[in-house]
Amino acid sequence: VQLQASGGGLVQAGGSLRLSCKASGFTFNMYVMGWFRQAPGKEREFVAAITRRAGSTSYADSVKGRFTISRDNAKNTGYLQMDSLKPEDTAVYYCARHRWTTGQEMGERASYAYWGQGTLVTVSS
Repeated sequence: VQLQASGGGLVQAGGSLRLSCKASGFTFNMYVMGWFRQAPGKEREFVAAITRRAGSTSYADSVKGRFTISRDNAKNTGYLQMDSLKPEDTAVYYCARHRWTTGQEMGERASYAYWGQGTLVTVSS
């Protein structure tokens, strides 16, 4: 299993970024995919998750209405569109694959077994 996150960078507050997560080594459309982030000195936290066929999504309250998670199963790729970015969104962002095909408890860090290498997002004020 490999997850390759990309798309991070430096952006001004109010700006947008789109993160991508290219997956390989497993049947992509069988698993819930999630995004987490970790700011300096803080715990890794849930950002968003999407079910196998994109029928359902879940977001942390802090990003609801600003971030959009999506996936393209034909391309084995997941996305996180981030709009109206704030300085407090600064973090390393990780994509992750759920442990089980059933995909329960999408918002729990312990539900994910495989992680990408992370991509840094820096939002300046």
